[in-house]
Amino acid sequence: MGLMIPILAAVLGIVLVIFLVVMLRNRPAGGSVSHGGKRPKGRDAIIKNANKRLDQNPKDPVALQELGDLYYMEENWEQTYKIYGSLAELGKEIPNVFEANLRWGMSALKMGLTDEAYKGLNAARSLNPNNFELAYNLGLLEFQRKNYDKAIATLNQARIQDPEHAPTLRTLGHAYFRLKKNKEAMTYIRKAIDLAPDDKESLYTLAECYYEANQTEQALRVFGHLRGDPTMGPSACLTCGIINTEIRQYEKAIQDFELGLRHENIRPDIRADLRYRLATNYLKNNDIARALTLLRSIQAENPSYKDVSMLIGKYQELNANKNLQIFLMASSGDFVALCRKIVMSYFPRAKVKITNISVSKNEWADILAEVDTPKWSDIIMFRFIRTQGSIGELIVRDFHSHLKEVKAGKGICVTVGAFTEEARRYTEARLIDLIEKERLTSILNTVDAKVAQAAKGK
Repeated sequence: MGLMIPILAAVLGIVLVIFLVVMLRNRPAGGSVSHGGKRPKGRDAIIKNANKRLDQNPKDPVALQELGDLYYMEENWEQTYKIYGSLAELGKEIPNVFEANLRWGMSALKMGLTDEAYKGLNAARSLNPNNFELAYNLGLLEFQRKNYDKAIATLNQARIQDPEHAPTLRTLGHAYFRLKKNKEAMTYIRKAIDLAPDDKESLYTLAECYYEANQTEQALRVFGHLRGDPTMGPSACLTCGIINTEIRQYEKAIQDFELGLRHENIRPDIRADLRYRLATNYLKNNDIARALTLLRSIQAENPSYKDVSMLIGKYQELNANKNLQIFLMASSGDFVALCRKIVMSYFPRAKVKITNISVSKNEWADILAEVDTPKWSDIIMFRFIRTQGSIGELIVRDFHSHLKEVKAGKGICVTVGAFTEEARRYTEARLIDLIEKERLTSILNTVDAKVAQAAKGK
């Protein structure tokens, strides 16, 4: 047994030497073993050989094909477009006309040459209508050309061939969304997101589908998830704020708009809309000073933006007149408290006893008072109207009817707006005084001092 081990080792050594000799004899000179016994061409060699042939024949299909294959693999779309455009013109002179038109169309699509892309892809489709790559890219092109019905028809052909291709499902869902077919859009976009969870644009479109389908909670949840995204965040914050404004969640809307403005690289139109809507929500929250700051910054950049100039003119007066601000914007309780002050101080040196107060939908307040002065005593009814527009005859008629019901001797109708000519004519022969904005503003400027003086006199 001891002698067998050295003998086996010697035999194995001889076999190894013979194997190495055979391999060295079969090795091609100057390089490694190649497939098919041919040494593979490098990039430079392909270009050099092809250009040499093209110098002799600019339409050499073999040379063009070699260059086309190389540039297509490298995604050099400009060169690919030129090469395959030349091959497509040769038509039946080349072995694969379908591939030439397909690649010419796709390179044009990558370069944004939609007309040429459409021509190339449709030429390829006439040769082979069942190719998946062709169906997807032609569907994508139809989508970009806003031919959404055609895009859907073509993309469905691609989807049948590959039901798990996320870009096909994505584009199909977006095409349905453009046609306002939200149910179909949500079906395909959800599938696309399952396959490609990082597709934030599709997630945003899914939220838009929820919003348009009146599924507000789902829309807010998805938009809220996107608020911090660097790309989709500003738009998501804007839409979240719009929804919260619509459902009267003004504090949440303010938070959404403020968060949106903290993003960097915001599109100018989105930035302007965020600032404008934030300002209007500040106004809803009676935060006039902050609203005016934003409105003035918008006006400085775009003086004609929406109704910014009108809002500034309206609210800078309110910002300077606290009582006018209360009259127009405060809660019903604060509004009524201010109206009581006006009634108590309206007649100089009078004893006033308020006997009834009624409020109509926070639009106006009626206050009935017994007034006793040194010269006369009577029951007076006040109506304080919060509307800033024109007050017509119908409201004045209603007030007059109310006066007769409570047997008031006189009525005083107060508005921060103005009365129409019809309303004025109606009161000419009736005991109703009409007080408009200018006189009301004067009253509001002095009411606190008068009340304080009356209290001191007591």
